[in-house]
Amino acid sequence: MTEPDPLRSRAEALHLHGLLAHWREVAAADWLPSLLNWEEHERRRRSLERRLKDARIGSFKPLCDFDWSWPKRCDRAAIEGLMGLDFIKEASNAVLLGPNGVGKSMIAQNIAYQALIAGHTALFTSAGQLLGDLCALDSDAALRRRLRHYARPQVLVIDEVGYLSYSNRHADLMFELVSRRYQVRSTLITTNRPFAEWHEVFPSAACVVSLIDRLIHNAEVIAIEGESYRLKEARERTEQRARRRRAPKA
Repeated sequence: MTEPDPLRSRAEALHLHGLLAHWREVAAADWLPSLLNWEEHERRRRSLERRLKDARIGSFKPLCDFDWSWPKRCDRAAIEGLMGLDFIKEASNAVLLGPNGVGKSMIAQNIAYQALIAGHTALFTSAGQLLGDLCALDSDAALRRRLRHYARPQVLVIDEVGYLSYSNRHADLMFELVSRRYQVRSTLITTNRPFAEWHEVFPSAACVVSLIDRLIHNAEVIAIEGESYRLKEARERTEQRARRRRAPKA
C-alpha cells in the first residue's frame, strides 16, 4: 500500500486545486514545502485576525499583569485552569462572581483571547448590549437569526450580569440563549450578584431558577473578593500627584 504524500495532503487540506492539477510537475520542486508553509501561516493569520475582529473583546490588561496579591480571595489555580481551555472541550460553563472592580471582566477577556489564539471562536458582550440587541428585533425571523448569531461561538462571554434589572422578556431571551448553548457551547458569565439575588436582576421572571440551573450545571464558579482595583489605582495616582507637588523644585 502506497504511503500518503504528506505534502499532497497539506495541499488538499488547503484546497490548492491548481497546484494539485499539476502535482506530478511540482511534487519534487524545492520550493513546494516553503509555498505550503507560507499559505498555511497566512491562512492562520487571517483566520485569527477575522476571529479577533468578530469577538469584540476590546483592549485589556494581560493576565500576567494581574496582581494576585490584591484580592482577599481569588482561586488562581481555577482561573489558570480556565486559561487551559479544557472547559471549552467539555462544553461546560464558567462564572466569575465578585464585586465591582476586582478584575472579572479582564480575566474573562484574557480567557476569550486565549480561546481565539487556540483556534476557537469567541464573542464578548455585556448583558445590557446582548439583551438590548435581542429585544430590539421586531420580527420572529430576525430574532431567530440573532439568537443563532449568539449561539454560534464556541465561547460566549456575557459580562456584567447583575448591574441592571431586566424585564420578563429579557429573562426569557437570556434563558432561550443559555438553553441553546447548554452542553453544546461554553458560556462564561461575570456577575456582581450571587445567584440568590438574581431574582432582583430579573424580577418576577418565572425562568430564573431554570436559567441558573443550566448555567451552573457542570460549571466552574469562581468567587473573587476584595476592594476595587480601579479605586486602588485612582488612590495611587492621587498619591503620585501629591508627591510630585511636594517634591522640591530644582
